[in-house]
Amino acid sequence: MTTTDNSTIKMTTTGQPVGGSRFNESFGAPSDRAVLKLKSHLTPYVQEFIKAAPFAVMATTDGKGRCDASPKGGKPGFVKVVDEKHLLFPDVAGNRLFQSYQNIDENPYIGLIFFVPGIPDTVRVNGRVKIVSKDELETNDVHVALYETDDRSMHLQGMLIEVEESYGHCPRALNFSHLWDPEEIAKNRAQAPFPERTDENYYHHEEGS
Repeated sequence: MTTTDNSTIKMTTTGQPVGGSRFNESFGAPSDRAVLKLKSHLTPYVQEFIKAAPFAVMATTDGKGRCDASPKGGKPGFVKVVDEKHLLFPDVAGNRLFQSYQNIDENPYIGLIFFVPGIPDTVRVNGRVKIVSKDELETNDVHVALYETDDRSMHLQGMLIEVEESYGHCPRALNFSHLWDPEEIAKNRAQAPFPERTDENYYHHEEGS
């Protein structure tokens, strides 16, 4: 990490400057430790975290900048760490909307956040995507790894992600939310805090009605 002549601007190991925005002018510069954690590769810690993660959120944007975020899951290791610069992320057959893949066709950049149940830390990965075939997944020993299966439990294609930035994220958000709190989980399982999804309140509901 290096610091420029402007003391609020710092250069990360990814080669990107941080701390020079109007928000930093209003609220202060990032700490040295926050800047140091931004890496251009998957560190050993990040690799092991991803191997243990059964859940991730995938963020993409189309050519006009419109965003989409999609939940993805499987058994730990369903996303394969190829090496410190690459991940293979399989596409399990689903609703056939292909929103993430259509976005990648227009804009090949992606953001991922990985979760491990009960662990308050998360891992974030940003990078560039090449869409690969099912055969390429199998050649790289990526097979369907799901706890629960159905007649659509198959790979259609996948993403080879070239890592541009990765880092472990502090536990504050999950601590703030009590996301993994056993009492909160038990309470919600006993009685959902919202009504069941129905034709009336969801599928056939129209805007403004």
